Amino acid sequence: MSKYFIVWVLLFSAAALYTPSTFTPIGEYITPLLGVIMLGMGLTLTPADFRRILERPRDVFIGAMAQWLLMPTFAYVLAVALDLPWEIGAGLILVGAAPGGTASNVMTYLGRGDVALSVTITSVTTIAAPLVMPAWVVALAGESITVTFAEMAQSIVQIVLLPVVAGLILRYVLDEYAPSVAKAGLSIFPAISVIAIVAIVAAVVGLNVEEILTASALVFLAVIVHNGLGLSAGYGVGKVTGMTEDRARACAFEVGLQNSGLAVALAVAFFDPVTALIPALFSVWHNVSGPALATLFTRLDGETPIGDESATVSAD
Repeated sequence: MSKYFIVWVLLFSAAALYTPSTFTPIGEYITPLLGVIMLGMGLTLTPADFRRILERPRDVFIGAMAQWLLMPTFAYVLAVALDLPWEIGAGLILVGAAPGGTASNVMTYLGRGDVALSVTITSVTTIAAPLVMPAWVVALAGESITVTFAEMAQSIVQIVLLPVVAGLILRYVLDEYAPSVAKAGLSIFPAISVIAIVAIVAAVVGLNVEEILTASALVFLAVIVHNGLGLSAGYGVGKVTGMTEDRARACAFEVGLQNSGLAVALAVAFFDPVTALIPALFSVWHNVSGPALATLFTRLDGETPIGDESATVSAD
């Protein structure tokens, strides 16, 4: 399942474009599906992973600062360089100012990065989003938006923290009392995660077919370049600052993969509906580029892709 992850994403995205009504009902289950994915990642973690994070907090700080500073800056420069209409450019800035998305955690997991570091950076950037997002949007787009801390806190608790903690506890219990079951779970859950991600992508495509089909080449270019800059710059920052390979990979995904779902919601609530176009396209594209980079990382390792029975996940 994970070996051909990108193939499944592209195949079902195309199917959703052809018959959106088949996949749009999944939209109601995106949050629970994300919870299942996060539970699976929680199963790969141990308390020792987070102790390592506490021993080296600089990597969390570097990753968060890179995301907060680079992605909004890239978005603004691209909006100006490509001379995007204000409504479209505001959508790109919203994506750039958004916190890390749960997709970054999943791709870090599949790309053999440091999952504990990824989850920690996602948590930090999401908690700070009520301050960071409005500040960037006001500074770059010249519009004021309101994001309540309660909304953001509820999102991170439901989608990230609770499932991951549940996975951690379940892993601890299974390791203590049923290690063979724990090993089986580590083999099965990656496939479940792939199925859940593919379902979410298909739902996003199905729900945004009209916007996707009417988008101009310039808009697609903005999305692809913005995402590519984030992934490459995140990895580069990690390597330049002396992070280990697995942590540099986590930094790449954290910087490059945004919470585009939040950007879509804010665009619809506070801007012109067309502002949601780029966030919607980003939701699809980063679930293509993310698996592609995760696959590249596993190939560079020369190891069996995660999800195969012999594979293991390391956060060392």
